[in-house]
Amino acid sequence: MRNIKKVLCFALAATMVMSFVACGSNTGKKADNKKTVENTDKNLVVGFDQNFPPFGYVGKDGEYTGFDIELAAEAAKRLKMDVVYQPIDWDAKDMELSSGTIDCIWNGFTINGREDQYAWSDAYMNNAQVFVVRSDSGITSEKDLKGKIVDVQKESSAESALNSEESKSLTGSFSQLISVADYNTAMMDLESGAVDAVAMDKFVALDQTKDKGDTFQVLSYEISSEQYGIGFEKKNTALRDKVNIALKEMNADGTFAKISKKYFGEDVSILQ
Repeated sequence: MRNIKKVLCFALAATMVMSFVACGSNTGKKADNKKTVENTDKNLVVGFDQNFPPFGYVGKDGEYTGFDIELAAEAAKRLKMDVVYQPIDWDAKDMELSSGTIDCIWNGFTINGREDQYAWSDAYMNNAQVFVVRSDSGITSEKDLKGKIVDVQKESSAESALNSEESKSLTGSFSQLISVADYNTAMMDLESGAVDAVAMDKFVALDQTKDKGDTFQVLSYEISSEQYGIGFEKKNTALRDKVNIALKEMNADGTFAKISKKYFGEDVSILQ
């Protein structure tokens, strides 16, 4: 019996060691919600919404791609760091950042209204919040949304804009304002007729509608105007400053413009 106990103890200890090694061996550069990579000084771990084209999304080849994804890759290269893409639930972004799971939020991230919540890079592009409707809906302006159902992404800038004091009368005219997990869900709701409009980022709206023919229309009305930046944990100013320098270098040597024209057909930079 004593020998059997020894064998069992040894087997248990071996199992625990193997489990420990397995847990510590995840060093891949592509992370997902179920698996995260070790956050070290050699890695730049970028938190992003993978359902947010053209800023961050899964390409046809199954790899992460997008405007901000390419900017982050170039910045990491210049800093001699390995970029790691960590898709996150947008409403959990602050928890991911404060826990150290990610180094920054780099994904069409609006500065306005969040100025004191993060250590921000310089603003690198302008944006606005708009409404997308079906072209056959008869909705041509924000006034036509009275009594209508509107989708918006939870914890997004569009949601904040619609819940602001300035938009109180407009939002109050809706039949319903529904918060959904992501814009893919919202656009499916719109296409199916489950909702009448989607409030979203202008550049995302343009991307979502560009290959849909005359199915959708982006209203000219802007709910709010804003600027995009890269958000770091408030105390992480050292890394913020390094990335900011790389971003400005990219702007000065034309790399930013090259990436921008690939996704938008123009240079959207507002960097100085």
